[in-house]
Amino acid sequence: MNTEESAHQRQIIADNIGVLRNRIAVACDKSHRPVSDVKIIAVTKNVSASMVRIAYANGFRDFGENRIQEAVKKFAELRDIRSDIALHLVGHLQTNKVKDALEAFDIIHSLDSLKLAEQLNSRATMKAKTLLQVNIASEATKHGFSGEEVVSAIASIGRFPNIEIRGLMTIAPITADPEEVRPVFANLRRIKESLGLIDLSMGMTDDFQVAIEEGATMVRIGRAIFGERRFL
Repeated sequence: MNTEESAHQRQIIADNIGVLRNRIAVACDKSHRPVSDVKIIAVTKNVSASMVRIAYANGFRDFGENRIQEAVKKFAELRDIRSDIALHLVGHLQTNKVKDALEAFDIIHSLDSLKLAEQLNSRATMKAKTLLQVNIASEATKHGFSGEEVVSAIASIGRFPNIEIRGLMTIAPITADPEEVRPVFANLRRIKESLGLIDLSMGMTDDFQVAIEEGATMVRIGRAIFGERRFL
């Protein structure tokens, strides 16, 4: 990428971030919440290290990756800023990749089974920060506990000394109208509140405003920051 292309890319991302922050402010105002309640996780799947640096320069300190191998390779190029950021695993975690995930990530959003919890507990050398993934819409293609399983899952996982459950995460069904998934977000918020948990990771580029209105404390945003994904 030459200097002119780089400057153009920096401007596009900066403009996207400005629009995103304005939209988040509107959603927070509508739901009578301070903007500081909502953490943006900049999802960098198929995003280059240079683009991560641009987001970092624009104030981002939380980044999300779907795949461990991509995260390890990319953030090896970003060693100079790694200690200043939090790296979130937002994709599915296979049990045979637990050790690598614990080494690479600061928080895991996708604790989706008791079997995975057992592996995390046995492999962790310090308390692993996690979110319980909930398949609140009961989609066959999605991982996670059902809404009805959350209480018992937390009770079971709570016995593991090396796991900290900070909150809940969900991936809403894809729909043309974000209002259609409002009940999904509202239902997960009610579960989170009933359990006294801290975080609620829900909402992506197409539905984050509704998610914020329904109580999201973390939104996972890729396209609205970096544009359409490009394969590295």
